[in-house]
Amino acid sequence: MSWTECSEPRPFAAMRLICFPHAGGSSYFFRDWRKGLPEFEVHAVCYPGRADRFGEPTATDLVAMAHEIAEAVRPLTDRPTALFGHSMGAVVAYETARALEAGGARLSHLFVSGARAGHLVRRDARAAGMTEESVIATLMELDGTDTELLDHPMFRELILPYVQADFRMLGGYEHRAGALLDTPVTAVAGTSDPRVTTEQVAEWANVTQGPFRQRMVPGGHFYLADSPQYELIREACADRGGTRSR
Repeated sequence: MSWTECSEPRPFAAMRLICFPHAGGSSYFFRDWRKGLPEFEVHAVCYPGRADRFGEPTATDLVAMAHEIAEAVRPLTDRPTALFGHSMGAVVAYETARALEAGGARLSHLFVSGARAGHLVRRDARAAGMTEESVIATLMELDGTDTELLDHPMFRELILPYVQADFRMLGGYEHRAGALLDTPVTAVAGTSDPRVTTEQVAEWANVTQGPFRQRMVPGGHFYLADSPQYELIREACADRGGTRSR
């Protein structure tokens, strides 16, 4: 199966935007972004083990997965291309950007949303042993899943296994030192996010030698579901010179 999904190809769009879902998320999370960003050709990353790739094994190594995604999307960088990742997807997008730059590709922008900076993410042995109940407790804390759905037998049978697998994969992630990105970075998070602080978001400035912006917006960890940051994306991609601001 393809690593990305583009529900509306736009051969004359000035830019491409590749979106990376959160842990337990799928490309469906970004299905309406093509309407909000008509000047972009929007692609969404399809992680294995869910949605159209339900029959495939889930990924276990975040960096290895990011390298596979980089190889798959490299042909898309023939046009100005930005990456946007939310939560776990921010870390995957960051590692994908590192792999693309290491292979000589140039990116227009990297947006990291609802996540502490990649080098602050620590290997978490507890994540490897997360039970179904601890995963559900985390989902309730993040307030991104309907409470009634969490108790539904079909959710526990079909969805919870790949959510749990993503949490384990993120818990096994270990940042590796390397060259700083040249790509401009914008970090954004909700002011009421229980898992990410303003200071941790600010640390994304240290992953790039290019321009950096930080934006804190109203909402919690899943602020993006109700408030897609279309204008922020437009403004950041239009400002090619950029500034370092917080």
